[in-house]
Amino acid sequence: MEGLFTHLDENEKKNLLKHLEASIINFSENINFYSMVKEVKIIGYIESGCIEIIRNNPNGSRTIIEELVENDIFGYTISSDPGEEFEFITKTKTKVIVMDYKKIMQQQPMELTSYSQMMRNLFELTAKKIKEKNEHIEILTKKTIRDKLLEYFRITSFNNRHKVIDLPFTYTELAEYLAVDRSAMSREIKMLKDEGFIAVKGRKITLLY
Repeated sequence: MEGLFTHLDENEKKNLLKHLEASIINFSENINFYSMVKEVKIIGYIESGCIEIIRNNPNGSRTIIEELVENDIFGYTISSDPGEEFEFITKTKTKVIVMDYKKIMQQQPMELTSYSQMMRNLFELTAKKIKEKNEHIEILTKKTIRDKLLEYFRITSFNNRHKVIDLPFTYTELAEYLAVDRSAMSREIKMLKDEGFIAVKGRKITLLY
């Protein structure tokens, strides 16, 4: 998978990060660093680990807005607008490179050839993020739990080019991602299995239709 520093060697990457005055932060599991995203205009890049952007709803439920993994970006203008109801939670030990948005945008393109390459990579990652957001919106616009599940399965299968889907979520997290009730979703998955639409083994879903 291509990332922010694709086509750069380690020395170029090191010099570029120094030039941009970037910080490298190692988070342990289950850390909420929302305040960092809220207060500073940054671009964050996940070198390793996993982060969930979660919205806490007024009724006490939670919705997973995004799940970010290695080579994903987040932050100012490219992530969900942070508000008081949002959390940025690390699911595992996570290594993040944090760069100041203004510092990036104020650079002269020819100062470092590595800067131009990084900006091309950044545009590609941003396009990928927009695509993922649009897919999530498409799922959430479906009216029934069944339709949300089938649309999620369809999109994931298409992107992976395979009818076997290894869920990146627990079933509780999947329900939060779909913004549906966990018990009702479990009943719908059982019905889809009984009706021959899918086969289920743990977190592995095989599409039969």
